[in-house]
Amino acid sequence: MADNEKMFQVKIITPDRVFYTGEAEMIEFMTSSGQIGVYKKHIPLTTVLAPGAVMIHEEGGEKVAAVHAGFAEVLPDQVTLLAEVAEWASEIDIDRAEAAKQRAEERLQAKAADLDIARAEFALRRALTRIDVKEMK
Repeated sequence: MADNEKMFQVKIITPDRVFYTGEAEMIEFMTSSGQIGVYKKHIPLTTVLAPGAVMIHEEGGEKVAAVHAGFAEVLPDQVTLLAEVAEWASEIDIDRAEAAKQRAEERLQAKAADLDIARAEFALRRALTRIDVKEMK
């Protein structure tokens, strides 16, 4: 039985769907400043999401998803992630992620004059996030 004193609401919303809604004891995710872990009664916070794994610690175990960009709102009794893309490991095509990783690495190594470095690095982070999440499950 869950200890209701420790549980809080978690929502992950993308433009396409309500990706996840439920109760958790803790959630971990990547921000533009680094990884953060949130428990109930956390101080209010709004932050930018960076590509990374989201780990939702529920009563029955842990769920892991890939989130690629967006914003997070942390309140004492609720965490909401507004993400551009969110994927469960089962939704990730590992071959496609490996190909995207290779393309991004090739672009970065080529160092073409017209290369948008930030975009190529972001594509590489997205691909690596997908690969990492797929390997976690």
